[in-house]
Amino acid sequence: MAAERGARLPGAASFWLGCLLLLGRRAPAGAARSNSAPPSPGASVRTFTPFHFLVEPADTLSVRGSSVVLNCSAYSEPPPKIEWKKDGTFLNLVSDDRRQLLADGSLFISSVVHSKHNKPDEGYYQCVATGDSLGTIVSRTAKLTVAGLPRFTSQPEPSSVYSGSTAILNCEVNADLVPFVRWEQNKQPLLLDDRVLKLPGGTLVIANATEGDGGLYRCVVESGGPPKYSEEAELQVLPDPEVSSNLVFLKQPSALVRVAGQRVVLPCVAAGLPAPTVRWRKQEEALDTASSERLTLLAGGSLEISDVTEDDAGIYFCVADNGNETIEASAELTVQTPPEFLKQPTNTYAHESMDIVFECEVAGKPTPTVKWVKNGDMVIPSDYFKIVKEHNLQVLGLVKSDEGFYQCIAENDFGNVQAGAQLIILEHDVAIPTLPPTSLTSATTDHLAPATTGPLPSAPRDVVASLVSTRFIKLTWRTPASEPHGDNLTYSVFYTREGVARERVENTSHPGEMQVTIQNLLPATVYLFRVTAQNKHGSGESSAPLRVETQPEVQLPGPAPNIRAHAASPTSITVTWETPLSGNGEIQNYKLYYMERGTEREQDVDVSSLSYTVNGLKKYTEYSFRVVAYNKHGPGVSTEDVAVRTLSDVPSAAPQNLSLEVRNSKSVMTHWQPPPPTTQNGQITGYKIRYRKASRKSDFAEALVPGTQLSQLIEGLDRGTEYNFRVAALTINGTGPATDWLSAETFESDLDETRVPEVPSSLHVRPLVTSIVVSWTPPENQNIVVRGYAIGYGVGSPHAQTIKVDYKQRYYTIENLDPSSHYVITLKAFNNVGEGIPLYESAVTRPHTDTSEVDLFVVNAPYTPVPDPTPMMPPVGVQASILSHDTIRLTWADNSLSKHQKITDSRYYTVRWKTNIPANTKYKNANATTLSYLVTGLKPNTLYEFSVMVTKGRRSSTWSMTAHGTTFELVPTSPPKDVTVVSKEGKPRTIIVNWQPPSEANGKITGYIIYYSTDVNAEIHDWVIEPVVGNRLTHQIQELTLDTPYYFKIQARNSKGMGPMSEAVQFRTPKADSSDKMPNDQASGSAGKGSRLPDLGSDYKPPMSGSNSPHGSPTSPLDSNMLLVVIVSAVATVVVVVTVAVLCTRRTTSHQKKKRAACKSVNGSHKYKGNSKDVKPPDLWIHHERLELKPIDKSPDPNPIMTDTPIPRNSQDITPVDNPLDGSAHQRRNSYRGHESEDSMSTLAGRRGMRPKMMMPFDSQPPQQSVRNTPSTDTMPASSSQTCCTDHQDPEGATSSSYLASSQEEDPGQSLPTAHVRPSHPLKSFAVPAIPPPGPPTYDPALPSTPLLSQQALNHHIHSVKTASIGTLGRSRPPVPVVVPSAPEVQETTRMLEDSESSYEPDELTKEMAHLEGLMKDLNAITTA
Repeated sequence: MAAERGARLPGAASFWLGCLLLLGRRAPAGAARSNSAPPSPGASVRTFTPFHFLVEPADTLSVRGSSVVLNCSAYSEPPPKIEWKKDGTFLNLVSDDRRQLLADGSLFISSVVHSKHNKPDEGYYQCVATGDSLGTIVSRTAKLTVAGLPRFTSQPEPSSVYSGSTAILNCEVNADLVPFVRWEQNKQPLLLDDRVLKLPGGTLVIANATEGDGGLYRCVVESGGPPKYSEEAELQVLPDPEVSSNLVFLKQPSALVRVAGQRVVLPCVAAGLPAPTVRWRKQEEALDTASSERLTLLAGGSLEISDVTEDDAGIYFCVADNGNETIEASAELTVQTPPEFLKQPTNTYAHESMDIVFECEVAGKPTPTVKWVKNGDMVIPSDYFKIVKEHNLQVLGLVKSDEGFYQCIAENDFGNVQAGAQLIILEHDVAIPTLPPTSLTSATTDHLAPATTGPLPSAPRDVVASLVSTRFIKLTWRTPASEPHGDNLTYSVFYTREGVARERVENTSHPGEMQVTIQNLLPATVYLFRVTAQNKHGSGESSAPLRVETQPEVQLPGPAPNIRAHAASPTSITVTWETPLSGNGEIQNYKLYYMERGTEREQDVDVSSLSYTVNGLKKYTEYSFRVVAYNKHGPGVSTEDVAVRTLSDVPSAAPQNLSLEVRNSKSVMTHWQPPPPTTQNGQITGYKIRYRKASRKSDFAEALVPGTQLSQLIEGLDRGTEYNFRVAALTINGTGPATDWLSAETFESDLDETRVPEVPSSLHVRPLVTSIVVSWTPPENQNIVVRGYAIGYGVGSPHAQTIKVDYKQRYYTIENLDPSSHYVITLKAFNNVGEGIPLYESAVTRPHTDTSEVDLFVVNAPYTPVPDPTPMMPPVGVQASILSHDTIRLTWADNSLSKHQKITDSRYYTVRWKTNIPANTKYKNANATTLSYLVTGLKPNTLYEFSVMVTKGRRSSTWSMTAHGTTFELVPTSPPKDVTVVSKEGKPRTIIVNWQPPSEANGKITGYIIYYSTDVNAEIHDWVIEPVVGNRLTHQIQELTLDTPYYFKIQARNSKGMGPMSEAVQFRTPKADSSDKMPNDQASGSAGKGSRLPDLGSDYKPPMSGSNSPHGSPTSPLDSNMLLVVIVSAVATVVVVVTVAVLCTRRTTSHQKKKRAACKSVNGSHKYKGNSKDVKPPDLWIHHERLELKPIDKSPDPNPIMTDTPIPRNSQDITPVDNPLDGSAHQRRNSYRGHESEDSMSTLAGRRGMRPKMMMPFDSQPPQQSVRNTPSTDTMPASSSQTCCTDHQDPEGATSSSYLASSQEEDPGQSLPTAHVRPSHPLKSFAVPAIPPPGPPTYDPALPSTPLLSQQALNHHIHSVKTASIGTLGRSRPPVPVVVPSAPEVQETTRMLEDSESSYEPDELTKEMAHLEGLMKDLNAITTA
């Protein structure tokens, strides 16, 4: 401030004048503060002058026309001058006839003026005191409020009240007039007492009404001028009707905001018959108004709190109860506090060029704002006046004009306060009287001793800036010439910005140090530095000014000020901030960082505005936030973290481990555990128990328990009735989800315990080598309480040892016995009355040499060791109930508890569990306080073993018998791994896909699906699929296009569904060359239409002019003998073709023609295996989404049944069928008939009424069936399942061995039906295999394309079952057995057909015949030549 007020000289003159002034300066002697005048060390030390307010104005409420006095008095010597400000402007009281200044400084307003449009007196007033040669101080501000014109917002209404009840009469006016309201009865002032009360809002309450309370009532407002009356209302007092009436609130409490120290009244008035009593509670704590000095229960039930404090804030509940019913109302009380000082500024001594800090700490609610005033003027923050640590004032580089009175003024919505301190700047040669306090900055603290007479040091030499940065400069120098050693010298560095007269100082930290670093400079700014040395005599000469300019800086934004965060909802938090004060360049955007408290993962989001709402957060969870601003240079300084917790919400999960314990015929004890901590979403305030009769599900009752209670006894139930129970958790937001209904049935009658139990109905013993297994049944009379059983045993006598077990137990193993010994065993039931009649049995333990097998009963018997006298008995009856793929509920009983299994002590149970895969798996443990536990986080389809032990104090039991449970399966969560694709040696168009099962199969893998395509980016439904059974880890795919990249994916499935696909694996098929012309390649040429070239050896070369070459490759000339062989072969081929055409044409129905036409007319988006010329009319289309059997012709059977027969597992699974020539059609139909299954019915087959028969690759069956006992195909007879007119041959000649064989035929003359799947996207055609040739079938034994299933019946007829998948691939379906007719007698033409391994469609035969006719013409031409 003073720096800005100082004179400024332009140009060089200013610079040199400044240098001369600096040369004459001396180092400061420090600064000190004091609350009172310190002892004067000399006449030159000035003392602090007392100057403060004795009385400050207070907030005042007045009415129009009345007089007002605003008090103010200040003390100083001489007395100060008092002035007044209104709304920040000085009042001119000299010419004001209504307002005048009293002798003590108070302001007197003789007549308050106030109207609707003219309010000259209402506002904020401040007293200003000025002392001669001292300075100026200002008082707190006081608000003068003028009550408005009386106006009723509600008026009393006629009403009636029963004698002894409570009545209320409303009278509401504007808030500033409430103090001026009074009541009249029959136009006479109404006297208030303990029974008749006026609430703070003006409402009149009359409790325990009597006849004298009847009359006419009105309220009066007297706010200056004539009083204003409300309408009159009559109150009638009626006699007590002596009948009950509903309980209602006449006045309910409402939310209040009050200032600490005020009186608070929470209204609550209830009425009803009988008359209610009212009690109050705060949160869950009942309030004792009778013994409290600050709490008073007023007439009608209202609560008065005197001298309210912040601790009184909270939610208050008013509960009215009249014995018949209870009603409740609540309201929140918020207590605010005006500002108060925790630390006030103190008087301070200082020298020029020093830095000082005035401290000011305040508290209040809401948080007060702080401003500083110097000599009555507002301090505006600048480079030299800064607000530090939120409220403190720092003054840098003091100058003489900074002297005066500084005041800290704190204010919020509920008040304001001020406190001040005086600053005195001493001359440089005057020592500061006291040591510097800790609030002074380190730059201005020095250690001067009282100066003595002697030589002063000369100026330090060679002052240089050894390091110049953007915001700091490092200065170094040499010792003065007068003291070359200078070990005892200290140094002070004075510096200032060029052109600014305010100088600052930095002292060295210890004697002899000749360097200092000046921090907190401005970039690209010129500073002047000079250094002085001090010895024991004082400060010496100053060095010449050193002019240094700091480096320019790419300024980044500073921290965004005033960052605030508040919860907007249970899952969102809104963060706001302001634009950073520092940094050049426009702020481009902000980055908001946030993280959950207790975690290390920080997230961020880009924000372009000054606020952002983060959604998707966890409920009732604390998060921290910070903001970083960005400009064109990059990110700036991060703000400090602010933490806030999301709002609470209703719990998102039900309580855990709900268990029921039937106590008797009329009560059930419920136990539970809280919901998981991450799902509670707030503080659990209670639990709601709902229960109902199982027979009346719509009628239920409720019970509420506090949040700390985890059990509740439900009483008053009916005998012998089944009840359903469920529990839900509550927060202040509401009720969360409830548990599943759990059932328990009360006893039919309460059991008798006035006598001992009867004898157990049976006792059985089974001796082993060193143990005896004892089992029994309870007494026949079930009406007597049995609390347990006592087992006695010993050699020759049953009284040597006694064991007691729980009443639920039915067997026990007595351990640690001697072999070959005779034991007598006794069993008695007991209760609280005593032990019943014993039952005796004897047994001889087996000798050591007895190695006989233990029977099933013994294997399954639980192991219960003989308890030590010290340990507790282990839990019994441990059971594992499977709930899901990762959750198992464990329940058990405790023999050491009472019959009702009620836990009344501090015992707890330890549950442990593990799986045996891998074998070295460690146990996991958890503790429970109930008789059940929910084990979560388990692996799917995994067998676990569980055991339980009980601990009470220092006593523990052994582990219980183990219980086992296997979690349910889950869909595979990982794809098949290690997918590799290789080319089959010698067959470039055949590839082999290999893989390994998924790492996380989560169940038994029942099948795989191989997807492949030439376009890796194609939609998945455009990929070709190959189904494979689950026990296969390799598969062949044939007839691919040469020199083409393919992409392969594999997907595994189990009984729960399909898992994820593997990553695509690329494989390029080999290029074609002369060595690649293998039979597999020929299958895609003319060989694909049924012609297989004979194996003529590797030296054979086709003829060059032979147009029958599959690929048109050039051939060498043939000799005449070879030509003759070709001619004869061609003629024979023509004969064979004509014969086949005639036979197949006769066997083709109109439905088959339609089928072939439909299969050929496919759209261009369909994907096929092989080249377009290789495509054959498909017999079976496989679609990704729906498979369907599509019959070609109708069955003559009028009542067909689709069978649901599984894949045969052994030779006995398939029923042998007699020869079709000997059996009837009815017998043949029933050969494979099973139970009707809706899933096994295809759409068309079920509608058309037939059992379709088909041939289909085994790979395409539903993969949920396992395949076992597959005999070798080498024993298959040559006559098995011969047929004609198949669509496609196996290039290897062995495909038939990959299918289930069949020789049963219903009608030799009937055409062979085929199976179709109606394709919405026909990507893949499965061709029906060719008929195997006579003799042993040949196939590649190293890697078959599909597994083989075959069997031989007793009568040596081979029956093969072909299966097809019905329904969708994503759903498990049973396979459908299909009977394939056996071939008729083998004719000569059929043998020729088999030799060629060909099958033709009519349109293909036409093409072949045309081709052969052309060939014959060429042969005739050659022969003629």
